[in-house]
Amino acid sequence: SPGGDLGAKKKKKKQKRKKEKPNSGGTKSDSASDSQEIKIQPPSKNPTIPMQKLQDIQRAMELLSACQGPARNIDEAAKHRYQFWDTQPVPKLNEVITSHGAIEADKENVRQEPYSLPQGFMWDTLDLGNAEVLRELYTLLNENYVEDDDNMFRFDYSPEFLLWALRPPGWLLQWHCGVRVSSNKKLVGFISAIPANIRIYDSVKKMVEINFLCVHKKLRSKRVAPVLIREITRRVNLEGIFQAVYTAGVVLPKPVATCRYWHRSLNPRKLVEVKFSHLSRNMTLQRTMKLYRLPDVTKTSGLRPMEPRDIKAVQELTNSYLKQFHLAPVMDEEEVAHWFLPQEHIIDTFVVENSSGKLTDFLSFYTLPSTVMHHPAHKSLKAAYSFYNIHTETPLLDLMNDALIIAKLVRDSLLAVPSVSPNMYIGVYQTPHIFFHTVGGYFLLLTVKGRILIRGFFFLTLVAIFIINSVKGFDVFNALDLMENKTFLEKLKFGIGDGNLQYYLYNWRCPGTESEKVGLVLQ
Repeated sequence: SPGGDLGAKKKKKKQKRKKEKPNSGGTKSDSASDSQEIKIQPPSKNPTIPMQKLQDIQRAMELLSACQGPARNIDEAAKHRYQFWDTQPVPKLNEVITSHGAIEADKENVRQEPYSLPQGFMWDTLDLGNAEVLRELYTLLNENYVEDDDNMFRFDYSPEFLLWALRPPGWLLQWHCGVRVSSNKKLVGFISAIPANIRIYDSVKKMVEINFLCVHKKLRSKRVAPVLIREITRRVNLEGIFQAVYTAGVVLPKPVATCRYWHRSLNPRKLVEVKFSHLSRNMTLQRTMKLYRLPDVTKTSGLRPMEPRDIKAVQELTNSYLKQFHLAPVMDEEEVAHWFLPQEHIIDTFVVENSSGKLTDFLSFYTLPSTVMHHPAHKSLKAAYSFYNIHTETPLLDLMNDALIIAKLVRDSLLAVPSVSPNMYIGVYQTPHIFFHTVGGYFLLLTVKGRILIRGFFFLTLVAIFIINSVKGFDVFNALDLMENKTFLEKLKFGIGDGNLQYYLYNWRCPGTESEKVGLVLQ
């Protein structure tokens, strides 16, 4: 999940909290701010205090909590009051945990009626198969979701990306939970859940991943977010699921792990121009561009885009590799197909096939641009987010260097030319900026925008060449320091971000773990 850092090497993001996947953190954008949920003593139990006085006290507490702001680290969290989260089945911040298991037993009787919203609002289950409804959700998120602290960048989840993220195998319509204004039916709030099998240490649990908690900016004082959290919990409980996993850019009770985002510049000039990053001391723009320059071609032999025939092998690689981590998904073939098969502008996956036809490794990253606000020239920042990178034979450093090259150049097409013989003329294959030439069937010349990349003689019966289009490249490549990522981040010139991403479990208690033992990535 990109929830902990909007991608700016020097910028943190404001985020929305969720009981689940607070895809992020807090401050003004913190839709699920605990300070918005205030508990007061019922008048019947305290008859000496009039209702008006109680309401005045409640408003004063809300104002005080709002001034307090979200906790960005453990020290701030220790001074923070969590009125809402203290009512939920999550560990306390100061709790020392040595056991494993549910905090509350599974409920035998789950509330059947939806929770009450503030007056003037109504529930609406969103049918994302309806293009108009999908566009409404896109607009809500685009205008009100995660921003950096300086209001310069905001995530721009495309409608197609939202369908990928919100409709994996087993998705349920009722888990796409919206809030509308009763009078004009405007969509002003949303929260989602998707099913997943998650292994926590030695236990595999059917749970949900919570994501996309968002409340319209003008309604943040209405205490809608805590009701959204309770309502999605109720709807999930109705399906017999009582655990959830989520992430947040702020500290809540209680993180099971804390990760940090790192950023690798691919287009330094643009990143500097939009103030996403800044020139280091004694560094000119030209020297910076030279520092981050990448090769034009990948290094790993047998690297190619994933295809449907690879699903079983990718599933086996994934589940076997992820067993070494304390928090990781367990995927079936249908889930692997959904999450990894390439989709343009959404997900890219490249597998490594050795000379005997066996898949040994794969890399993957998803596409999540950000809107650049208040800039005269640049309107969008194209970011690639590291997803799952599995290696058994190829060194991870080489695999990820190839990932950067691919993200910088971006694959345009794959040419497979069968039965090339010395006396066969293949001709010239052309994309907008790329030319692939064979002369007499055995001389190959590959040029990109007039620059020769490959030139040589080939006497093979099969020629397969990746054609790269450098026009559509990403501006930045983001990665968390989870799994084995720490082994390549500095070596491949990633810069550390200043935003953390906390991982949380709902209704599950277990010891905390280090970031390198986290094997789960949420969108």
